[in-house]
Amino acid sequence: MSNKPSKCGVVAVIGAPNAGKSTLVNQMVGQKVAITSAKAQTTRARLLGIALEEKTQIILVDTPGIFAPKRRLDRAMVSAAWEGATAADAVLLVVDPLKKRRHELEPLLEALAKRPERKLLALNKVDKAAKEPLLELAQELTGKVDFAEVFFISAYTGDGVPELKAHLAGLMPEGEWHYPEDQVSDASERLMAAEITREQLYKQLHDELPYDSAVRPESYLQRGDGSVEIRQQIVIGRESQKPIVLGKGGSMIKSIGEAARKELSEVLGVKVHLFLHVKVDEKWADDKEIYEEIGLDWGR
Repeated sequence: MSNKPSKCGVVAVIGAPNAGKSTLVNQMVGQKVAITSAKAQTTRARLLGIALEEKTQIILVDTPGIFAPKRRLDRAMVSAAWEGATAADAVLLVVDPLKKRRHELEPLLEALAKRPERKLLALNKVDKAAKEPLLELAQELTGKVDFAEVFFISAYTGDGVPELKAHLAGLMPEGEWHYPEDQVSDASERLMAAEITREQLYKQLHDELPYDSAVRPESYLQRGDGSVEIRQQIVIGRESQKPIVLGKGGSMIKSIGEAARKELSEVLGVKVHLFLHVKVDEKWADDKEIYEEIGLDWGR
């Protein structure tokens, strides 16, 4: 390492749902931390990815998709997103040029235009988009918000990501690292374990399960032999959803548990015993405790 002083800062990553924020965070961190899923709105907690670039630590706040909030859960997610952007040294807006989702992008641009932070634009999926429209879009967005820089990237292939990461590192202020090098994510393992299970829940049930489900960490124990025992509760809003989650003869919950357990042992590097059970709670979306567990403010 050189004699350069250490640097550490925070970058808020924002964008319409499914713009590719989580995939980008994973690319910059170099391992899986943020949850990626084909369903929108899966990032409920402000999971941080921590990217290292030489002597610089970049703390990536993966903000929940910001959209028009209707229910308390949505409002909590939106305020978490903006809160993530308050103490940021830079705000990175990720845009998918293929599905622009104008109705979700416009309010973001309006809000961003008024914010004081240094703002950067990343146009994602350049591996799939035509060049001319890309440049036009970049010009149009830069006309609405004073972006200091525009990056053309593919979060999926990693194209353009090293340049973006190096630029972000350059913007970070001098200071001590907030996290030890071996602790790349502050997403406590309990929370990350719950996110991984929730990702499987959505992956395997696609459209059958609406968003009113949560995974709650119940216990997380290190066994004497070095393995980890994790117990989690899948909370759903309606009794009628129970057979969907359980599947025929328990086959679905078994398959969800199996996939989540496999990924957890890879991420944690130890053998994992995972126990899942399903609880029906019609009012869970109004339960303060669940919010706090998944890292959101109860708010208004």
